[in-house]
Amino acid sequence: MTFENLLVTGGCGFIGSNFIRFLLDREDFTGRIVNFDKLTYAGNPDNLAGVAERYHGRYVFEHGDVCDAGRLEDLFGRYGIDGVCHFAAESHVDRSIRRPESFIHTNILGTFQLLERAKARGSAFRLFHHVSTDEVYGSLGATGLFTEEMPYRPNSPYSASKAASDHLVRAYSETFGLPATISNCSNNYGPYQFPEKLIPLMVLNGLEGKALPVYGDGRNVRDWLYVEDHCEAIWLIMRKGRRGETYNIGGNAEMENIAIVRLICALLDELAPVEGGESRERLITYVADRPGHDRRYAIDFSKLAGELGWRPRQSFAEGLRRTVAWYLANQPWIEGIRTGAYRSWIEEHYGKEA
Repeated sequence: MTFENLLVTGGCGFIGSNFIRFLLDREDFTGRIVNFDKLTYAGNPDNLAGVAERYHGRYVFEHGDVCDAGRLEDLFGRYGIDGVCHFAAESHVDRSIRRPESFIHTNILGTFQLLERAKARGSAFRLFHHVSTDEVYGSLGATGLFTEEMPYRPNSPYSASKAASDHLVRAYSETFGLPATISNCSNNYGPYQFPEKLIPLMVLNGLEGKALPVYGDGRNVRDWLYVEDHCEAIWLIMRKGRRGETYNIGGNAEMENIAIVRLICALLDELAPVEGGESRERLITYVADRPGHDRRYAIDFSKLAGELGWRPRQSFAEGLRRTVAWYLANQPWIEGIRTGAYRSWIEEHYGKEA
């Protein structure tokens, strides 16, 4: 499976930007990527600094909203889009609890509009790949793993909106014969992640000597997936996965939140020690748990491993070290987030509503 003009939605976000960099560097992709991003708070053009210049003619940025049917119709026609990799989504659980409307709008309506435009391309369209989350399955007990056959039981507005979008993609595949695949992944980490998420938040707060807030007792468990491993899995599914199928992608790295925070403290103490030698563990602060906080997620990716031969390459220990080292080595990127300079650039070029 090859693509001449691949639309990547949300390409200025964390996973999307890593995927674009990953794909443009591969020998088995020679086409053009059209990055379509609304540039909301977590969409950062700095995540793709230098890409347009390095891959001249093979990367195009287009600003816009996936809910804008007219804008999408123009893009699909003008660029001859023959594939979609759909990352664009409101994705933070805490924000979905405070303001669920934007999650319903972007994650459900936006996916619908993309599916309609893909369907309209007929036989010229090759694949719609939808990037989703393990949170659609709900919460696990102390044992067991999420499999592709498990019923959906989302517990937050965010996961409910992603579950709905998954169902839409599957319905378009079944009803209209749209070539489509879905992947449900565990928690990602790595370079360019916006610092509202656990790992970058702890790294940046630790560097600044701020409190390291941990929900509840800190013993909520997540399975962690290094973002480059995730990108490799997505591309493998897009090229070789069975159409109409869902594939779980996991990192085989279950960790309690509090254990991760302590590991980050130890890495920061080693790589950027505080004067006087105090450990950053003193900054750990337990805070009230979030409503509906799922206790444990863990992914069974045996379908992906068995059918396509994928396994994560990166151990959690080494991936976390690489991630912390990346943040330490990219202070200008961090400063752009901290000061809001990236937002000033966006507002100057695209207006305050971007």
